[in-house]
Amino acid sequence: MPSRLRLIERSNAANILMHRLRPALLPLAGAALLSAAAQGALAQTAERAVADPPVAKARRSAPEISITAQPEAAGPRAAVGHEAVFAFNIQYTDAKIYNPGTNQYDPVKLRSYRDVSETEPPKIPFVAPTIEIFPGETVRITLNNDKLPADPKCPPGNNDVNDPNCFNRTNLHAHGLWVSPTGNSDNVLLSINQGVSFQYEYNIPPDHPAGTYWYHPHRHGSTALQVSSGMAGVLIVRGTRLPGADVPGDVDTLLRYVDGRSFRERPVLLQQIQYACRDAAGKIKQDGAGLYLCDPATDVGGIEGYDQFGPTTWRNSGRYTSINGEVVPTFEGAKAGEIERWRVVHAGVRDTVNLQFRKMKDGAEPYASVATQQQEDWVTRNCPGPALLPQFALAADGLTRAQLVERTSSTLQPGYREDMLIVFPESGNYCVLDGAAPAASVVNSQAKSRQYLGRVAVAPGSAVSDIRAHIQAQLLAAADRFMPPSVKQRVKDDLSNGLRLRAFVAHPDIADGEIKPPQREARFEIGAGGFMINGNPYKPDRIDQLLPLGGVEEWKLSTTNAFGHPFHIHVNPFQISKIINPAGQDVSETGDANEPQYANLKGVWKDTLFVRQGYTAFVRTRYQRYIGDFVLHCHILDHEDQGMMQNVRIGLPDGAGAVAASHH
Repeated sequence: MPSRLRLIERSNAANILMHRLRPALLPLAGAALLSAAAQGALAQTAERAVADPPVAKARRSAPEISITAQPEAAGPRAAVGHEAVFAFNIQYTDAKIYNPGTNQYDPVKLRSYRDVSETEPPKIPFVAPTIEIFPGETVRITLNNDKLPADPKCPPGNNDVNDPNCFNRTNLHAHGLWVSPTGNSDNVLLSINQGVSFQYEYNIPPDHPAGTYWYHPHRHGSTALQVSSGMAGVLIVRGTRLPGADVPGDVDTLLRYVDGRSFRERPVLLQQIQYACRDAAGKIKQDGAGLYLCDPATDVGGIEGYDQFGPTTWRNSGRYTSINGEVVPTFEGAKAGEIERWRVVHAGVRDTVNLQFRKMKDGAEPYASVATQQQEDWVTRNCPGPALLPQFALAADGLTRAQLVERTSSTLQPGYREDMLIVFPESGNYCVLDGAAPAASVVNSQAKSRQYLGRVAVAPGSAVSDIRAHIQAQLLAAADRFMPPSVKQRVKDDLSNGLRLRAFVAHPDIADGEIKPPQREARFEIGAGGFMINGNPYKPDRIDQLLPLGGVEEWKLSTTNAFGHPFHIHVNPFQISKIINPAGQDVSETGDANEPQYANLKGVWKDTLFVRQGYTAFVRTRYQRYIGDFVLHCHILDHEDQGMMQNVRIGLPDGAGAVAASHH
């Protein structure tokens, strides 16, 4: 029998109601020890300084390496032979989460990652520590699942693997890392059960691209529930390698001032924690409009069922996307004219974020206690412009672009990462906004209006009238100071010619002549058979895609119903070839009026791509270096848990191009 959630989502797929987006940011207060008076003061101001996520404590076998300042030290530099060791406990954490809809703090009990080195409760309990590693390192991460209780509902009574199940069993996925999917490497087919400790070992290749990645649980049946609890963290591969005549370098070596200081970094983790409180019968407490209700005096919110997920539940629940664990936060430390690198990770489950910046007026009204229906009016009055601030897209899903792309909005779907260069041209406050979008452009299939996410407080510095020219001048100066003689002029010429970054692109383009048949397909569907890819729900003992090591192939990505789906595949990234709209036009360069998020994606390397209904995406990939079994899936994680996933195997060809269907 199909689960109740499947029936709900299917019935909604054909007729999704339009809803205004509720206030967007959920503060993960970590405020269990706050006095009532302090909580009240925070609730009234509703704006707090946002800190970077905590950095995971690492034990290293050798000192960390740093960016080389000397141009003659060109070529790959990596931490070959080094080890970095991390360890996390998985446990329930009691804390309080501020709810702007009620202007109160809701007690919650949620699953979380905790660094074993912690001696005190973390200030931000549902933001996992940031893992920082280097190419060439052997990275060991121990997960201790000895603190969660046994789950009496595991295994499910009907033995349907695509019914969400076993909520306290887990594993780990290093999203975007180019490492082996087998054994104790990035193996998401493992289940780390209660009472078990397991050490993952990632052998990071010396030529691994530097960039912004992330990590989260990936056990089929409990992925969405655990990620939505806040079990997610930023993973940064630090870049130290200057480019050479024949090898790419890390863009990190360019992003610095002539005195050697790197541009300021801001890791930005977006999360969507959809906690609920339940009555004596186990039903979610809701008001007449469907908003989740919690009585702070008697209730403790949690995430314990998949009735908390669905096409309309996130928006209707009244919960709020968080930034590094804070709601409508203030970003501090910015200075006019300085270049910042924003590393944005969408670690949420159920909403799309269109990130924008606009100047805030002097003497803006306090945002505290702004009602849902008043948000758009508040933004109009207090964030007047005069125009959206330009952003310069640097990397997609951790992989450096061949050219900086100037735009005014960055669309982030679940699983996406975007690195961008930001310059605030003058002092003052800037609004951080989530821009409006039509229903078909977001994973909820619900239209959204503009929303205030927070502000950036910018101190006086050097006023900038032309941000693009300012960034170009700084990068040219850095190239002249730091790039090796063999590539210096080429890097400078590229920067002068449209801010190109070709010396820092890790993967070479895939040419038409490299593509070999067959063309692969991933077609997302929700229908009578459940949540499916290519007409079939997930089956753990079936290999759906059998791929040859060394092969180079093209994939066709589409969806057949009213929902858009973010396609994600493990191990090898893909390069976007074209995206065809309903009129038959390729919109991967310019986008179109209905879908601007596809602009400037032609030739870009990614590991996750939103496939909108009516559009067809074509992507190319190489099956390099690693063999073994792994998965591709929709990154609406409750879709994945209910069957929108396939098993993929890369195997050794037999000389005639065939691959064995099973291991021997």
